[in-house]
Amino acid sequence: MSTYIVAGLGNPGPTYQWTRHNAGFLFLDRLAHLESISLSKKLFSGLCGEWSYSGHRLILLEPQTFMNLSGKAVMQALQFHKLPLSNLIVIHDELDLQFGVVRFKNGGGHGGHNGLRSIMETVGKGDFIRLRIGIGKSPYGDTTGHVLGKFPPEQMENLPRVLDCGRDMLEVMLKEGLPKSMSLFNNKNFLEG
Repeated sequence: MSTYIVAGLGNPGPTYQWTRHNAGFLFLDRLAHLESISLSKKLFSGLCGEWSYSGHRLILLEPQTFMNLSGKAVMQALQFHKLPLSNLIVIHDELDLQFGVVRFKNGGGHGGHNGLRSIMETVGKGDFIRLRIGIGKSPYGDTTGHVLGKFPPEQMENLPRVLDCGRDMLEVMLKEGLPKSMSLFNNKNFLEG
């Protein structure tokens, strides 16, 4: 039975709750809701819950350090559970993917994402799995305003569907491995049927 840290990235507090940058929190909140998991344990500078799936133990973590310091919480969880980076799954918003697209990626750079940058600076490299939730780019070139802006109504309506597709991807990964999940889902836009 493998143990994974599943870290959903976001900023704490009601101001940020429905912003695009909180896609990682929203993913874990949705998963917790559907699986009746409580994400209320205060551990590792974050809120934690636990989920068992297909013989795996998943420590669900929402760092409460603000996005730019996400690495602190992730490092504490990895050290406490004595896990290698390969057992870390980070869920985050992705500007380079349009809304409706969710993709797995193994390793890589931070692409300007402050949460990923913080994790990579803290753990020393980027050799971990990412589940990237597409938020698209701002048509006006205002990246900060875009990521910290709220999902517009039509996207809010479709958000549960997108997050559920991400959960399906995670479940396939846990049951059948990352390559299988990537080949099944990585080229889909979940809002295009």
